[in-house]
Order: sequence, then C-alpha cells, then structure tokens
Amino acid sequence: TGHRSWGYGQHDGPSEWHKSYPIAQGSRQSPIDIVSARAVYDPNLKPLVVSYESCTSLSISNTGHSVMVEFEDTDDKAAISGGPFQNPFRLKQFHFHWGRTHSQGSEHTIDGKPFPCELHLVHWNGRKYATFGEAAAAPDGLAVVGVFLEVGKEHAGMNRLTDALYMVKFKGTKAQFGSFNPKCLLPLSLDYWTYLGSLTTPPLNESVTWIVLKEPIRISEKQLEKFRMLLFTSEEDQRIQMANNFRPPQPLKGRVVRASFKA
Repeated sequence: TGHRSWGYGQHDGPSEWHKSYPIAQGSRQSPIDIVSARAVYDPNLKPLVVSYESCTSLSISNTGHSVMVEFEDTDDKAAISGGPFQNPFRLKQFHFHWGRTHSQGSEHTIDGKPFPCELHLVHWNGRKYATFGEAAAAPDGLAVVGVFLEVGKEHAGMNRLTDALYMVKFKGTKAQFGSFNPKCLLPLSLDYWTYLGSLTTPPLNESVTWIVLKEPIRISEKQLEKFRMLLFTSEEDQRIQMANNFRPPQPLKGRVVRASFKA
C-alpha cells in the first residue's frame, strides 16, 4: 500500500493521518482519556499474569517515530495471560511515547491528566494467528500493556536502556540489546483498566485490547532527558529532536472501560 510517510509534525501529524488512513476516524481508536469514575469495575476480570522470565530481547532501534526494543517471538515463552484474555499473548516489542516537557507526553490520559511518558508493551495472539502481521489485522489479534512514567527518583532497571539510547540516536539505527527483561519496567501493582482500541500509530488498525496499568513507574529527570536526545531524523538530515511523539486522546464512541479493581 503506497502510503505517505507520517510523523508528529505540523504537516504529517495525527490531525492529518486520516487522509492516508481513514480508519483514524473509526469507532475504536486509541488512545483515550480514561475517566476513572466512569470505568466499570468488573469482578470477572482476572488478574494480569506477566511471564517474561525466559524472554529474549534482540535489539534496540530508532524507528524514526520512537525507540523500540524487539524480542524473539517464536513461542509463548514471554507472554501475558489472565486479565480479559482466553489465550496467552506473546511479547513482540516495547516502545515509548514522550513529551518535550514534563507537562505532556503520554498517549492515554487519566481524568484529563497526561504523564511525561508512556511505555507500550506490544503482544500478539500466537495461538490463534500465524504471524504478527496477521494478528495485527484481526480485532482480537493484539494486546498492548500501557505503563505511565512520571518523574521522580531514578529507576534502576531503566538505566541499561537509557544508557543504550546514544547508540540509536538517529532514525534507522539499530544496536544489539540482549538479555533485557522488561518485567523490571512494571509497577508493583498490576491493577488495570481495559478497553477495545487500536494501534496509536499508522496503520491505526482496530486490533488492540488495551491494558492500561493504574500505577505509574518513576524515572529520574536525567533518564527522561536521554529520550529527548534522540532524533526523528537520519544522520544526513537536519536534526529534529524526537519528542511529543504521541497521538492525542480519541473519542470514546460508546465504548466501556472496565476496571480490574474497585475504585
């Protein structure tokens, strides 16, 4: 499909995406503003089970839109299960969205409040679908865990990642990044909100069951600054700082957000 390149700038940003990707105006788009008082406690939602013990991280790369760590996903060794899911979903990659300043950066917001950064752990239904691509086109193919980051004390587990960012400063660069377990990036409490949504970047497929964790993690100002040293641009191009790489909240269009916890 010959799609125009997209980004987060004035002329190729989220407000323009619908021109190339009409699904941008669909009925289950993400992210959303989660209004905590409107979320419905569902006692039938199981606790989220995260099994990343034997995960194999492969590389860290600058996609030109974010920084991403990819995993081996040939089996269900690294997966999430429980929650609203019948099948385990296997970990494919994680990436981040962040702001130029602390006042914004996350994609989801809680009661209208954004966080400086949001981590997305992307998983796919490997029991039902043969490939990630096939799963990404199916309404029940993907599961993304969203974790909010706020600024506070240093996050020890994050150091290995933030220390590697200089290697992928430019768009299209990639470096080996083995034996990183993202379990260290999860908060203590796995209480969550869940709703049916979409990818937050083109092609914006409506294939994602979202799990947004209620409890944020903290990283230091210094750690967050390292994300802002990344560039949207290749080495040959005029340098554009990678920041504000988030899509704003989309209309709920009648969807219900369920909570795994009593408010």
